[in-house]
This record gives sequence, C-alpha cells and structure tokens, in this order.
Amino acid sequence: MTDITGKRVAFLLTDGFEDSELTSPWEAVTDAGATAVLVSPADGSVSGKNGHEQTVDLTVGSADASEFDALVLPGGVVNADHLRMDETAVSFARDFFAQHKPVGVICHGAWILADADVLGDRTITSYPSLKTDLRNAGANWVDEEVVVDAGLVSSRTPDDLPAFNAKVLEEIAEGAHADQTV
Repeated sequence: MTDITGKRVAFLLTDGFEDSELTSPWEAVTDAGATAVLVSPADGSVSGKNGHEQTVDLTVGSADASEFDALVLPGGVVNADHLRMDETAVSFARDFFAQHKPVGVICHGAWILADADVLGDRTITSYPSLKTDLRNAGANWVDEEVVVDAGLVSSRTPDDLPAFNAKVLEEIAEGAHADQTV
C-alpha cells in the first residue's frame, strides 16, 4: 500500500453526495496515513443520497488550498450540481490546479471542474452523462475505469473505486505535478 503519512487531503462536498464515493476514498486516504478533512459550503454535517452522514470539518469559505496536499471530489448529482453553483467552492477547486496539486474526481464530481475552467486539453472520464459538458469545457472525454492526466485522477462510477483509490494514493504520494495547472 502507498504511504502518504503526514499529507492533508481535502474532500469537497455537500448534501446529496454518492455515499461510497466519499467513504471509500476517505478510508483509503486515512488507511495510507493521511489526514482527511471534509470541506463543505455549510457547517454542521452533510448527508449522502443513501443516508451516510458526516461532520463538516471546515467550511469552504474558511478553507485554503495551500493548507492541503490534494483534493478529492466525490460525485452524486445533487452534490455536484450544488457545488458548481457555489463560486467559493469553484475557486477552492481551481486553486489546487493553480498550485499543481493532485485532484481526484469521480462520477458527477467533475461538473465543478468545468465551471473552474481547468479542463482545457485534459483527458478525463466521468459518469457518461457528463461527456458533452466536459468536452464543451475543453476536455478529451474517454470511457475508462480510471484516467490519470498530470495529477488529475478521474473515474466513472462506484464500480471503479478500487482503481480510483489506488491512483489517487499514487498521485498524492508523487506530490506536485508541474503540468497540473489552470
């Protein structure tokens, strides 16, 4: 297993996230030695579409990408749609690219990256219904289990979580990626 002891990983989400797309990467990151921090537009707690509840550690308005080593964006239609309309959340996600830090995104989580304008000439996968949106944002969309493009890790659905988690850990261990830019 990849060791990422001492790293801090932000998980950006809100209500309506796909439960396993939070819990599985969270477990992988913490089992590998990192500290996972749940960042959300509102404080209190967030609820997944299947009932998982988790306490928010930090509001996105008080979060700073420079205090983290990587970002994970779980999916879920409601979660992703609400995050992409929150300018502070979009800016927070964009900052990870500006700072060349690894970003993992799964399923509908990629919507925020279209709004962050970080997908130009990047290869990415997602839930298939986002294909046109991501292509319109400049991405080369492919239908693969997991795709890595200069620190950007993407997957399609919860079925892809084992491959997604492994690649997220690998990219976090590698650290900054010069080609991970806005």
